[in-house]
Amino acid sequence: MKFRIIALSLFFVFAVHLVPAQRRVNWTPDGNAYTKIKEGSIVKVDAKTDAETVLIKKEQLTPTGGKALFPQSYAFSSDNSKLLIFTNTAKVWRLNTRGDYWILDIASNKLTQLGKGRPGQSLMFAKFSPDGKKVGYVSEHNLYVEEVATNIIKRLTADGTRKLINGTFDWVYEEEFGCRDGFRWSPDGTKIAFWQVDATKIRDYYMLNTTDSNYSHVIPVEYPKVGEAPSPVKIGVAEVNSGTIRWMQIEGDPQQHYLPRMEWTGNNELMVQQLDRKQQESKLMYCNTNDGSARTFWAENDEAWVDLNSADIFGEPGGFSFVNKGQDFIWISEKDGWRHIYKISRDGKTETLITKGNYDIESIKCIDEANNLIYFTASPTNATQLYLYKIRIENKAGLLDKFKKVKEDAELVSAENLVGTHSYNISPNGKFATHSFSNYNTPPVREWITLPDNKPVNAAKSIAATIKTDNENDVEYMQITTEDNVTVDAWINKPKNFDPSKKYPVIMEVYGEPAASTVQNSYGAHSNGLYNGDIRADGYIQVSVDNRGTPMLKGAKWRKAIYRKIGVINIRDQAMAMKKLLEARPYMDKDRVAVWGWSGGGSSTLNLMFQYPEIFKTGISVAAVGNQLNYDNIYQERYMGLPQENMQDFVNGSPITHAKNLKGNLLYIHGTGDDNVHYDNAEQLLNELIKYNKQFQFMPYPNRTHSISEGEGTSLHLATLYTAYLRAHCEPGAK
Repeated sequence: MKFRIIALSLFFVFAVHLVPAQRRVNWTPDGNAYTKIKEGSIVKVDAKTDAETVLIKKEQLTPTGGKALFPQSYAFSSDNSKLLIFTNTAKVWRLNTRGDYWILDIASNKLTQLGKGRPGQSLMFAKFSPDGKKVGYVSEHNLYVEEVATNIIKRLTADGTRKLINGTFDWVYEEEFGCRDGFRWSPDGTKIAFWQVDATKIRDYYMLNTTDSNYSHVIPVEYPKVGEAPSPVKIGVAEVNSGTIRWMQIEGDPQQHYLPRMEWTGNNELMVQQLDRKQQESKLMYCNTNDGSARTFWAENDEAWVDLNSADIFGEPGGFSFVNKGQDFIWISEKDGWRHIYKISRDGKTETLITKGNYDIESIKCIDEANNLIYFTASPTNATQLYLYKIRIENKAGLLDKFKKVKEDAELVSAENLVGTHSYNISPNGKFATHSFSNYNTPPVREWITLPDNKPVNAAKSIAATIKTDNENDVEYMQITTEDNVTVDAWINKPKNFDPSKKYPVIMEVYGEPAASTVQNSYGAHSNGLYNGDIRADGYIQVSVDNRGTPMLKGAKWRKAIYRKIGVINIRDQAMAMKKLLEARPYMDKDRVAVWGWSGGGSSTLNLMFQYPEIFKTGISVAAVGNQLNYDNIYQERYMGLPQENMQDFVNGSPITHAKNLKGNLLYIHGTGDDNVHYDNAEQLLNELIKYNKQFQFMPYPNRTHSISEGEGTSLHLATLYTAYLRAHCEPGAK
């Protein structure tokens, strides 16, 4: 259920892998420059001097007799003689990963479309072979290889269907593991390893389109709900020349395990991560691609769940980072109770803890092995903030700093006086980075820096020279200790012209589940994106709290306290925090308290309204899971276990169980075309409310997805509805 956080905000290594053209830094392999699209051309920008060199002109990207191609992403071949272009893209569930691919031969200016004979917009994840002579891609769930020089196409798999998926993934792997690109070239380019997902036994959830024609039609989505066995997944290795496929013999029942990671570690060897169905055991194994044999060499376990530890929960899980000439790899684990960086020997027999202490790292930003450094983000003393640190990979006697002292502890890189949230995109060589900063009253600012000294490349364009303060904000960050002796982080955003002698309506924004937190010290994190107007000028106090179980950097015990208790302890923490605020802050009007949230936050809103009606008088719930048994197996079983083993936990945490307790004003909103949190959640909840004669307001959005953003006028209509309901039932202004 991670996706809706992105939707809400929208409301208002291999060098030859394609990288998005606009959303991240497209570093050159040496790390001293980056490329970007400028006025239809591709230019290289020197990271130190900002000097631009045109690499590919717009005219070179224009097919004969056609319009210029605009790349969504692009990649150069290893010898920089060819350019692979991804364009005319279409969405597959969340992202635009399907479209057309072209190759530009830079010397001859020849522009050729790949996949001749394949349907338009059907190619996915095309990438050069290491020597640049071939391109592999997926089309209609089959894997293909195309010769660049001759455009001869070879089909490597022939059994692909809507439910037998080669080289990419089904809905749930994409949603919950971030898995999309499902094949990898071997280092020598002779083989391709790929995932095959067998969703033939997964039942379809049928969405009904009733608006696009006079007759309704069914949209099936293969969707394994909690309690249903996963799709069996296996890994095959195809010989490119012969087309022969060998399947890896990975231990365990494939219907009771997941395979979220796989990368080559040699010309004839794969490294694979396997999770058991409950995601409490993670195994790393090597697969011999010559005979298909597999052996586990390292494993970890957790009584709740083992975190996948992706660098980006919205992106691919990523590969394995090897150091020391391939003899060790870098890994993130919570095995000691904190999210730490480890160095593990290739045979799995030796583990070295790199980040030591009672703090979590957020993610690794760069492994600069040449300088014996790992850069990572963390915030050891305040979980609402984020900073860049560096630490040595090796701490041998000969590795001394300029003060002749071995440095074992992490060193802060970010400027200590810039309190808030820092983000970085670091070059492959660890010498340059983009650095962005914001906090609650500092709009985002950005600069280029050098590392490891953290100096701006251009002083005139540095953060120090361009930073501005928004003095209009009146945000207070705090910690609240509830009557249960639980300390939570929170913020309060006070209205304009605030007068503490008066009483104001309060609206709490809630999420409350393991996929996201709402209390970060960053600009805009305290704003209400659905309110159609100036909510502070209208006299509302806004509040948000991060309960136990949210992914804050406060230790594994904090994050995993929610195991088998979604809908219980998170709701208790939120309610008790609000109770404490109402007691401690007399300017908060306890008769005008509202709560709202989207997706997981919509579920929390319903539970707060149903379980604590004496506190929350008005609720607006968007795209909520009304019954936990309706959501997908990977997410729900990870955090709640198996309903076959602990059904009562699912019952206790589901809003539908407590619907009969509704006393306040409820607006419930859902898109009928929601492939993530299905519309059955809405109708089942409505039936329960009707059963107990509970009056409420309901707004279904026809054929809208989880983001409720499609269709002319939708966003404005949603904001208008939200605002009008809030103002009608939680009267604005001071009293």
